[in-house]
Amino acid sequence: MRKTLMLKVDSEKPDASKIEVAAESIRKGGLVAFPTETVYGLGANALNADAVLALFEAKKRPLDNPPIVHIADPNEIYRLVEEVPKRAELLMKRFWPGPLTLVFRHSSLVPAVTVAGLDTVAVRMPKHQVALALIRQSGCPIAAPSANLAGKPSPTTAQHVYEDLDGRIDVILDGGSTDIGVESTVVDLSVDPPIVLRPGGTPFEALKQVFDDITLHPFVLAEAELPLEKMRSPGMRHKHYAPKAEVILVQGEISAVAAKVKEIAEFYRQKGVKVGVLATDETQGSYTADVVKSLGSRSNLALVAQRLFRLLREIDAQSVGIIIAEGVSSDGLGLAVMNRLRKASGYHIVKAS
Repeated sequence: MRKTLMLKVDSEKPDASKIEVAAESIRKGGLVAFPTETVYGLGANALNADAVLALFEAKKRPLDNPPIVHIADPNEIYRLVEEVPKRAELLMKRFWPGPLTLVFRHSSLVPAVTVAGLDTVAVRMPKHQVALALIRQSGCPIAAPSANLAGKPSPTTAQHVYEDLDGRIDVILDGGSTDIGVESTVVDLSVDPPIVLRPGGTPFEALKQVFDDITLHPFVLAEAELPLEKMRSPGMRHKHYAPKAEVILVQGEISAVAAKVKEIAEFYRQKGVKVGVLATDETQGSYTADVVKSLGSRSNLALVAQRLFRLLREIDAQSVGIIIAEGVSSDGLGLAVMNRLRKASGYHIVKAS
């Protein structure tokens, strides 16, 4: 078991000497967790097949689930992909750096393990000074899925990373809590018109303003398992982002949701099961479950997204047997929140009416 080094860094002006320690590890084929504006990523040299394979092993990540390749300069894209369509250049200019991942046909430079054997590669330029400094100092693109054990809620603090991966990776750069709290939006540009494979930190509405023909992959809104031949994007597994406890998602109008959550909570408590509720500010005071946490107001979906994974972990840490989660609006970042909750529940969804 390796020793994991935790380095505290300023999120805006990271200490160059600490970044160099992490970058040296990347250059030597090591694994480094680092903050981005979305969640913490676990990085390896994207062009080093052995390092990327070690990344999969550290996370216990299935080899058919491709990581995102992170770059610090938009021009880096041209050596990683076969072709950069005009549509891609428009999106890069408008949304990079930022929480938008673009999928292209990859060049021969990218190892097969980095793209999970696919003919495409997912690339983004993060909007976080620690991430950008690490990529630049490492001198290579960095393959980085979320820095957690596969399937668990994504990490939004260095402590989450430590809980999952201590002794499995080399360095954790602790840059504080992440801002957005859900992963980047993934857009497939290897097809025309483009398709959103995963909703995330760049709202679908913002993309529609650029291309009115962009569509959502059916998987994004799915409320049951859909057949998928290949994972063209991270986050396309049916059971994902899940705590240890079983999750039930309750969807519907707010008063009906609150009533149904109470009913389900009482049912499980009568059976002697410890119950956690993931509520909102508007309903939190009406529940008497063992653990009740609020995601924030339903009118502030950015805050809801920011808190989602942290609160799933906090409730799970209370050793509950069941977590009942309220659904929210799918507007803006709510689309990403609902996508994560549906998959965290394994599509155990109750419609309240």
